[in-house]
Amino acid sequence: MVLQVSNPNNVKIYTVSGSNVSRKLPEWLARAKKKALKKDIDWQTRIELIQDFEFPEASNRIKITPDGQYCIATGVYKPQMRVFDFSQMSLKFERHTEAENVNFEILSEDWTKTVHLQNDRSIEFHSSGGLHYKTRIPKFGRDLAYHYPSCDLLVVGASKEVYRLNLERGQFLNPLLTSTKDGINVVSINPAHQLFAFGTDSGTVEFWDPRTRGRIGLLTPSGEQNFEGVGESGLEISAISFKNDGLGMALGTSTGKTMLFDLRQAHPLLAKDQGYGTPIKKIEWVEPNMANMGAAESSFILSADAKSIKIWGSGNGKSYAAMEPSSDINDVCVNKNTGLIFVAGEGVEMHTYFVPSLGPPPKWASFLENLTEELEESKQVNVYEDFKFVTKKDLEALGVDHLIGSSNILKPYMHGFFMDLKLYEQAKAIANPFAYEEYKAQKVREKIEKQRSDRIRADPSLPKVNKNLALRLIEQSARGADSDDKNAPTRPSRSEKTAKARAERASGLLKDSRFTGLFDNPEFEVDEESNEYRLLKPTVSGNAASKNLKRASVVDDDDSSDDDNYY
Repeated sequence: MVLQVSNPNNVKIYTVSGSNVSRKLPEWLARAKKKALKKDIDWQTRIELIQDFEFPEASNRIKITPDGQYCIATGVYKPQMRVFDFSQMSLKFERHTEAENVNFEILSEDWTKTVHLQNDRSIEFHSSGGLHYKTRIPKFGRDLAYHYPSCDLLVVGASKEVYRLNLERGQFLNPLLTSTKDGINVVSINPAHQLFAFGTDSGTVEFWDPRTRGRIGLLTPSGEQNFEGVGESGLEISAISFKNDGLGMALGTSTGKTMLFDLRQAHPLLAKDQGYGTPIKKIEWVEPNMANMGAAESSFILSADAKSIKIWGSGNGKSYAAMEPSSDINDVCVNKNTGLIFVAGEGVEMHTYFVPSLGPPPKWASFLENLTEELEESKQVNVYEDFKFVTKKDLEALGVDHLIGSSNILKPYMHGFFMDLKLYEQAKAIANPFAYEEYKAQKVREKIEKQRSDRIRADPSLPKVNKNLALRLIEQSARGADSDDKNAPTRPSRSEKTAKARAERASGLLKDSRFTGLFDNPEFEVDEESNEYRLLKPTVSGNAASKNLKRASVVDDDDSSDDDNYY
């Protein structure tokens, strides 16, 4: 059992759950029966942090309740809402609706009260017992937000009007009229001073004060030319997020740009390009756990489009981490004060990522920190470990090219075929039965050549001075190298260690520049025939004399044999 882990910028990101977490299997290996799951690597290495954390086709939105005990998600098909209980780590219930969900808001601390904006211009209120009330709006809605102090539900859509539904009085109030002509894409409420912000199709952001119900400011990022890509034509605001301090604001555009603003200034402090050119779908301010991080950044920005999720510093814009799910992204939810990130997308399974440097795991998943360390993958598993990729030339060399098109043994792939590994080994053994012996002999030759290259080779040109001494030193160093090669697998004895030390000294004497005069200067010539040398080195002189006697005897034998042949 392994976990996929990526390590960009030395930041570990664990993929806890999601489609194709362990490995992606080829389509022609799809399992036909349930009993085949016991041999399926993808099934054996699965990890279900939350049971049934998926939808039949795709998921639209995902949010965590304010008490942190439940997760609510919407998806298709059929359109439905699912509630997951963190304490049980499983699906609590599912509830079907008549239309697909656009966005929803949680009105209570838990899952019991929610309001849903549907794509058929309807607004549904759900309680613990089911659908509580349903109403409609004149235009198709795109986003909604709930203002807790006034109990007003703000709904924006394909109109310049902001519809207000007061939940205390149970009736619609006069709408807020904005200056846009096309429509409003997103609405956000500042958590500090309750300022309304509306992102429009015309690329502007309008700020409204709920106390006066009037516009107090207009921001036009498309008019700024200080940053690359900010002044593009046709720019729309697709995402807005406020920081908890009430001053910071992040804007996402339809061109894939994210801009950071201070409400006290009219120009962007920082602009970041997502890189894909698709609209930004989600922006969140992430307050990391500084004890785990050890970084200088006080806050990070999480920006997500359809292709990737990027986390970068709000001060310098430096990339910190990135995630790319296997399916298109629809929504992202960060579990506050933890390193857990949920992703809703176009795949069946919803993704879960764990970034330890952003924070610890939540209490209900406290085991996750130890689990990721134990199950972290050490190496990448080969996707086709039971198959061998071969080309047409390889099949002709093996003599099995007749299998092309005549059976399902060969699976076409790109410019070749996938062949069962066992069948490939059998065909290779039949085509060349001596392949193993040749491989073994080649390895032996390579080992011998390596040992020879490590030896100290004697210089064939001996010095003019002290030739015998240089010859003895060369022979001694060569014998030491030979003994090392012979006794490499076994532990050397004490005598072998002594011989090795002498060989090292002899080799050093030949190479050391301090002793070059010993073999160059005639004044250092050693006369081995002198009486002083024989008295100091009696054994060496005796050996030399015996060698001379042997040479003389050999010469006499050769002379006598010549004389005999002559007569």
